[in-house]
Amino acid sequence: MSLDATTTGPKAAEEKVGARPTGNGGPYSEQSRLGGHAPRTRRAGHSLPFDDPRHLQAHHWMVEEAYVLDAQNYSDWLDMLTEDVHYIMPVRVTTALTAGYDSAPHMAHFDENKYSLSRRVARFLTEHAWTEDPPSRLRHHVTNVRTFATPDPDELVVDTAVLLYRSRGDVREASVISAGREDLLRRVGEVWQLARRTILVDDSVLRTQNLAVFL
Repeated sequence: MSLDATTTGPKAAEEKVGARPTGNGGPYSEQSRLGGHAPRTRRAGHSLPFDDPRHLQAHHWMVEEAYVLDAQNYSDWLDMLTEDVHYIMPVRVTTALTAGYDSAPHMAHFDENKYSLSRRVARFLTEHAWTEDPPSRLRHHVTNVRTFATPDPDELVVDTAVLLYRSRGDVREASVISAGREDLLRRVGEVWQLARRTILVDDSVLRTQNLAVFL
């Protein structure tokens, strides 16, 4: 289903009723300028039991990543990403229930590949990264982890809820960002790496100074 708000006609109206995008690998990556290369792997079946070894591995990966992001060890974080990773956070909009979309077509807070993410990280290490000097104090709270098998035994789809608490300086009020994430994890050798992340924030207007952080 397209997210194009200009689509008209009886068929389009019928398809839009009650339809709300949930990530699931697209159409966000498919419509992105930097996401054309992104893997299209979809989930298959119901979520895995909590004692399934694949779920335990995925859950462990999510917790480890949260600690890496909290510590702002972004060079280590880049090593946790595949070379063809796509990282996207669409702009959410408020629409009627029957509109069939709740994000702005072709607009995103983040729309990144491995190279653009590495450039962001490189800038943090320079004297010009004034948005994070002094650095923020971060805490990523990751919960509601659900893991799904895919047609590829070396790939898993993982849903999570994330709450980012961010405090910077001594005066300004701390900011909180709540979001749902859908990730694609791929086994590369003996480790899992992030191959795709779709972040759907729970606000249409972000109440934070900037987005010089990662979710």
